Formats: sequence, structure tokens, C-alpha cells
Amino acid sequence: MSKTILITGSTDGIGLLTAQTLAADGHKILLHGRNAAKLEAAAKAVGGTPEQYMADLSIMADVHALAKDIRAKHGEIDVLINNAGILKAPKTVTEDGFDIRFMVNTFAPYALTRDLMPILAKDGRVVNLSSAAQAPVDLDALQGRKQLSDMDAYAQSKLAITIWSREMAKEFPNGPAIIAVNPGSLLASKMVKEGFGLAGNDLGIGADILRQVATDASFANASGKYFDNDSGQFAQPNAAALDEAHSTDVMRGIEDALSKTN
Repeated sequence: MSKTILITGSTDGIGLLTAQTLAADGHKILLHGRNAAKLEAAAKAVGGTPEQYMADLSIMADVHALAKDIRAKHGEIDVLINNAGILKAPKTVTEDGFDIRFMVNTFAPYALTRDLMPILAKDGRVVNLSSAAQAPVDLDALQGRKQLSDMDAYAQSKLAITIWSREMAKEFPNGPAIIAVNPGSLLASKMVKEGFGLAGNDLGIGADILRQVATDASFANASGKYFDNDSGQFAQPNAAALDEAHSTDVMRGIEDALSKTN
């Protein structure tokens, strides 16, 4: 059965390939990007009639506007794939004073999921892009009071999205299923090329697992779990995500940060 699927950061890399894969399966695709020309090119690459939504996820007003636009057009969507992510950026601090990695990789998908929850199908999915790179979250860095290296900020932002995936799953026991996924390490994305200077592994590895997590029945009861595609199975995230006190602090930090954004 055809599903309506929103994929953030779907103008290139694993996001675009996932969109193409799901569109080929007959699903309705909602593309998101920051650039109109790249969105148009992505729509042509995907084929059919995908919808296009433009928003800068480093700006919280854009995140809320994106959700508002989607809710204006759709009474229900089946899947949200929070794929957009940043490792390196020319400017690492946003106008609101937060590290752009926490803003794009953690806060924006959290706020977008919250805003779209009223129209997310109960039997649907929220698929959150995590990473094998996970590290305990420095709460001062989360709040923008301390600067981190690119890799530290990235790894901490990916643990943070894994934590909120687990915690939000508890909040919505009747669905949608909220699942964190490491799509595969060092895939051939722009991020990997810029961050590590590597050509990277086949992007299809990541797109295929995202397709499965988004649509396959085998993941219907996986809410709150973490899937590690490097090992091809559900796994435990970094031990810090299992620490109740740390998780509570991170969730409080996310909510506090969002209260200070525009």
C-alpha cells in the first residue's frame, strides 16, 4: 500500500537515494531541502510528482513553518525520516547561539516530529538517523555555552537524537514507532567526503536499510530501539543513552534549548 513519506535532507546523498528507492516502490514522497534549485533537481531525479518543501533546519522558525506547510496539505502522513545532518559547516554557531550540529541533528528533528505528531499515522514510523559515532552529551555544549570540535559535536548530537528517540517512544506507546538507525559507517555521502576525505562505501547500503525501517512489517514493533546497520541487527547504543540520569538531563536540555530559539 502506498505511503506518504517525508524525508528531510533529501536533495542529495543518502536522503535522495532513499527518496528514489521509496518512490520506485510506489510511495508518495515529500522532499525537503534548503535550496530551490537542488529541490527541483531532486524532484526530477525522483520522478513522478514529489512535493517540494524548502526550509533551513538551523533556523527553528523554518522548522515550525515546514511542519505548518505539511499539515496544511496533509491530514495524515505515514513516515517521517529525519535524515538531514551536518558534520562540518563554515559557521558552527547559529543565530540563536547553539552549535549547528545540535540544532540540525538533534533539535530540528525533535521539534519537527513534535509538530507533525498530530498527523503521523499511529501505525507509521519516525526514522531517526543516528550514527556509530555516539558520545556522552556535554550539557554546556548542548546549551551553546561551550564549543566542541566538529567530530565531538557530531557524535554528541547523534547520541542526543538516539536518546530522544528512546524517550519519545515511551511517551507514545500506541505509535507511531520511533526508531533510531545507524545506516552504515562511512557511506559515500557529501558529509563523509568533506569530513574524512574518503570516497566512502555504497550509499545503497544506507538507503536500503532506511527503506526497510520505514516500511517493512519487521520494524513495526521496534519503537524505542536502535538498529545498527554495521552489524545488521538491533543493538545497544552508547552506554550513556542507557543512563537514566543522563537521558533525563539531555531531554531537559533539549526542551530548554528549544524554549530559547526563534
